[in-house]
Amino acid sequence: MTAVLDTSRLAWTAVCHLADLLPERGAAALVQGEQVALVRLHGPDGGVGESGAQESEPVVLAVQQLDPFSGAHVMSRGIVGTRGEVPTLASPMYKQVFDLRTGVCLDRVGREPLAGHEADLRTWPVRVEAGLVLVGSRPAEVAR
Repeated sequence: MTAVLDTSRLAWTAVCHLADLLPERGAAALVQGEQVALVRLHGPDGGVGESGAQESEPVVLAVQQLDPFSGAHVMSRGIVGTRGEVPTLASPMYKQVFDLRTGVCLDRVGREPLAGHEADLRTWPVRVEAGLVLVGSRPAEVAR
């Protein structure tokens, strides 16, 4: 079963220009007081192709910056990769691997998350408009 996200109730925060994000590299942003790791993908599903030409709409994904296994805010420094067709991000600390689309931890590398933390990463919806990267979050009055 797939959950449908109602984007009409989100507050959209412009965090950077698309050109500021290098493909396959992370960058950190602050969205409504929370640290978020942004990753711009490239390849057939969005971004820069082998010729350097734009193949389709750019794909930018956002997950929490906090590594739940180390407690450090370092996910934007992680290793971007894939498992089959799944874009992934490996923590730079203990190398846990996460699905960038869903935040699900795919490989715990024999560790448990710190007390009070879930193994999976929180994700944020992202859209690109007129060259700006926008991250969606629930407004404070809706989140309560």
